[in-house]
Amino acid sequence: MPERAPLERIADFAEVNLGYSDQDALAEAERCLQCRDPKCSEGCPVGVDIKSFIARILEGDAAGSIEVIKERGPLPAVCGRVCPQEEQCEASCVLARTGEPVAIGRLERYVADHDLAGALEHRCRPAADEPTGRRVAVIGSGPAGLACAGELACRGHEVTVFESLHVPGGVLVYGIPEFRLPKEIVASEIEMLHQIGVKIVTDAVIGSIHTVQELLDEEGFDAAFIGIGAGLPVFLGIPGENLNGVYSSNEFLTRVNLMRAHEFPKSDTPVWRGRKVAVLGGGNVAMDAARTALRLGAEEAFLIYRRTEDEMPARREELRHARAEGVDFRMLCAPSEIVGRDGFVTGIVVTRMELGEPDSSGRRAPVCVVGSEFEIECDTVIVAIGTRPNATLGKAAPAVGLDRRGYVVTDDDGATDLPGVYAGGDIVTGSATVILAMGAGKRAARSIDGWLASRG
Repeated sequence: MPERAPLERIADFAEVNLGYSDQDALAEAERCLQCRDPKCSEGCPVGVDIKSFIARILEGDAAGSIEVIKERGPLPAVCGRVCPQEEQCEASCVLARTGEPVAIGRLERYVADHDLAGALEHRCRPAADEPTGRRVAVIGSGPAGLACAGELACRGHEVTVFESLHVPGGVLVYGIPEFRLPKEIVASEIEMLHQIGVKIVTDAVIGSIHTVQELLDEEGFDAAFIGIGAGLPVFLGIPGENLNGVYSSNEFLTRVNLMRAHEFPKSDTPVWRGRKVAVLGGGNVAMDAARTALRLGAEEAFLIYRRTEDEMPARREELRHARAEGVDFRMLCAPSEIVGRDGFVTGIVVTRMELGEPDSSGRRAPVCVVGSEFEIECDTVIVAIGTRPNATLGKAAPAVGLDRRGYVVTDDDGATDLPGVYAGGDIVTGSATVILAMGAGKRAARSIDGWLASRG
């Protein structure tokens, strides 16, 4: 896909990938074999009819193509940008066996952007069933909540989404940088949910204004879906994490992405602009943090990861973009202490690692090299090693069953142990992908629809 040059793009927050032209899209679509028994759709967590949407591109029918996608796939302009298609639908493409699979994600983005470019009244709007008179509360407006809300609205139910922040979108707006997912794209996709009847209430912290049970018992809702994600940051528990200049990736990215701290003092929220920034972690969030630090003016941004690049969970495209933009990869290093002076970070002590036998995840376990500690100079440390459930869940739904880690326990359909209360996304599975959360939201919506129907 065409993309902006590295030296150009690190000077601002505009999108890196430029999208396919009509000619690019047609050329890529022509690579599709239109298999009699397509396996690509089996690799899609929401079951998009990929063969058919690509066939519409070949016919020059972009409007028909987006209709096919929206039959199953919520928020296609989002999914086309941030979903790891290379591990899902594209991995199932027949062409992947011998070479490069069809770029399904890029074609989805092309079709979705074509739809977004039109006036709102001409955009593809999913068909909605006749009103059922049933009301469903959706807690959280992230990928799982939005997918659940859209599916329920299409099935004729009255849906109200409660979002604790002042802008809907959840991790799509606070966690993913503008250069990967423009907030205008998210807003446009959410606007279509408004068009099919979804109501979104912001600044509404369930657990403070109401519990889930009160929504059912006192506010007139017939069912509820919990899709609040797992946004509480995890730290390493090493000395020095309380020094000034240490951020969780959640706070750092939220300040920039949602609160637009990169525009301070034009915006109200500041952010520490480090000169030498160390990011701890190897996932997409770590890549986002390092690349954001460079755009804020850092002279150096480096990733500290205890395994090798081959074991990093980040998407290969994100690794490539980060390296091209100047992010320095410090592999086989494990942090043991953050050091400072006068309360501020001055460096981080790391220990060299080597890979041993595979651990329970199948990746080779890192083993410390005795006596190999050394210090890396830095003035900022961003911890991007994962998240866990927020304790506010206990206030919002104290009767919902949780596992030992604090995640909601559900059956395969998303049902909790409370009648009429369902859950899905990261609050059930732990940190996962946007499309997996959407898939969980849609499955739960179908289950809610069935449960409501069974009640007459």
